Amino acid sequence: MKSLIISHFWGLFCLVISSLYGQTPGKGDRPRGLSFATRSPVLGRHGMVATSHPLATQIGLDILKQGGTAVDAAIAANAALGVVEPNNGGIGGDLFAIIWSAKEHKLYGLNASGRSPKGLTYDTLRKVLEKRTLLPLYGPLSVSVPGTVDGWFQLHQRFGKLPMRDLLAPSIRYAREGVPVPQVIAYSWQVAYNRLAAAETEIKEFDNFRKTFLINGKAPTEGQIFRNPDLATTYSAIAKGGRDVFYRGVIANTIDHYARRTGIYLRKADLAAQLSTWIQPVSTNYRGYDVHELPPNGQGIAVLQMLNIVEGFDLKKLGHNSADYLHVLVEAKKLAFEDRARYYADTEFAKDSITWLLTKEYAARRRKLIDLKAASEHLDSGEPALRTGDTVYLTVADDQGNIVSLIQSNMLEFGSGMVPDGLGFVLHNRGTSFTMQPNHANRYAPGKRPFTTIIPGFVTKNGEPFLSFGVMGGAMQPQGHLQVLCNIIDFGMNIQEAGDAARFSHSGSSEPTGTLMTDGGRLALESGISSDVRNELEKRGHHLAPTDFFGGYQAIQWDSINRIYWGATEMRKDGQAAGY
Repeated sequence: MKSLIISHFWGLFCLVISSLYGQTPGKGDRPRGLSFATRSPVLGRHGMVATSHPLATQIGLDILKQGGTAVDAAIAANAALGVVEPNNGGIGGDLFAIIWSAKEHKLYGLNASGRSPKGLTYDTLRKVLEKRTLLPLYGPLSVSVPGTVDGWFQLHQRFGKLPMRDLLAPSIRYAREGVPVPQVIAYSWQVAYNRLAAAETEIKEFDNFRKTFLINGKAPTEGQIFRNPDLATTYSAIAKGGRDVFYRGVIANTIDHYARRTGIYLRKADLAAQLSTWIQPVSTNYRGYDVHELPPNGQGIAVLQMLNIVEGFDLKKLGHNSADYLHVLVEAKKLAFEDRARYYADTEFAKDSITWLLTKEYAARRRKLIDLKAASEHLDSGEPALRTGDTVYLTVADDQGNIVSLIQSNMLEFGSGMVPDGLGFVLHNRGTSFTMQPNHANRYAPGKRPFTTIIPGFVTKNGEPFLSFGVMGGAMQPQGHLQVLCNIIDFGMNIQEAGDAARFSHSGSSEPTGTLMTDGGRLALESGISSDVRNELEKRGHHLAPTDFFGGYQAIQWDSINRIYWGATEMRKDGQAAGY
């Protein structure tokens, strides 16, 4: 249900965009490359930054030029996104990262997601919910501990070089002076505000949001200057006092007081206990490329499961975005998402290992469930006995060969809708992703990490870095990873073409919150997919949706032959890739 709600609002966004501009004018022709690509990949010898906002990209690039590491630049760019794209990211949310250390020649993973309040028990939550079976999308019950700031400092301690005050200084200045709001962010800001305003009674305290994120009572429009002096003050405190000012000091005190006043169960003790976890990325080999994702509580292994399933098909022979190709990928997504709905959860609370989900043998068994002529309407998850939302993504590479794949999120746009007094950021609503089903792996428990959708991606080949990439956007993220990788590996597209190519987005699968797919879900296709393909997919039983959200992609590729970086950002966002 929650995924359908998110898809509904994004669908309205896309339909209104179409109505604003009327019939799309014919596009020009590029002299080289595939016709749908919006530009060439960006090339650079010494460093590359790709984010969803040009100012964040420029800040990251400036940090690299000052001698900062890839991690330094990633932190600076992420902080900037909290200023210029606050609907999708900010320090009230969580963070995940995969880091390639050139010196150690290995990958590191960081899970900087927060946990549920320790003072809120399962029985208490059930009483508060009364007859409701799902946690509310917004408001006090949706809030869990923000992990981003601890994630910054964990990354910086291990891989950083420049002082944190230098990394936050550009964002502090922009927050005080103001930044012009670009087209896509302006519109999604308005849509998000409308959605939150409709849920104001559920949010409980909405005045702080209005004071912080509206201008004269309205969402900022394209080109309007948005200022956030409260966030500038918060960033300044962090730059001076470090992570402890957020989790144990004055910011923690403010969050605690606000939580007590507004009915949030989060307390200062929960903030003080927050600690990010260094983890080992997991991988599968897909046609000679090792694709790396992070293990649960995120959904990254769904990408690996889907790749294992589609590896048994000759995708190139099927043809890019043909009915056969799309059918196979969508059915693989449905299969992987059934396992995602049942098994993906905080591994610290899990009773059993789920590594069996990533075996080639299990994928072969699941692959047999795909009917090439008919769409599935109901599927079961696999059994071990058989061996069988919103976000910002960025990637940075530096002159020493270090590469960072980083994703950070409020969960839904503007998260819970609740802004602690005078801090300038919204608390995320990741806690809404728990289920109340008693025996479910993702069942709510105090001090537990909820299921999360945000996933950074990384690819190596022959033990060397090949691609750092991500596609933001809730349940679209694994689907986006799958399509981008197939575009590059199976169809030989460059990394800009791979992001610009038309996508599908399937919604309505079973979810870790406990909802089940009973009718096959809904399949949305971008306009670059032909009417003949659409008609054929409908004949096979796919229920086509008018539109949906198709994600936001950034990527950096390492060219080991010419020893340069290739950067890409796509046209679905306001972003920029830049190198030097």
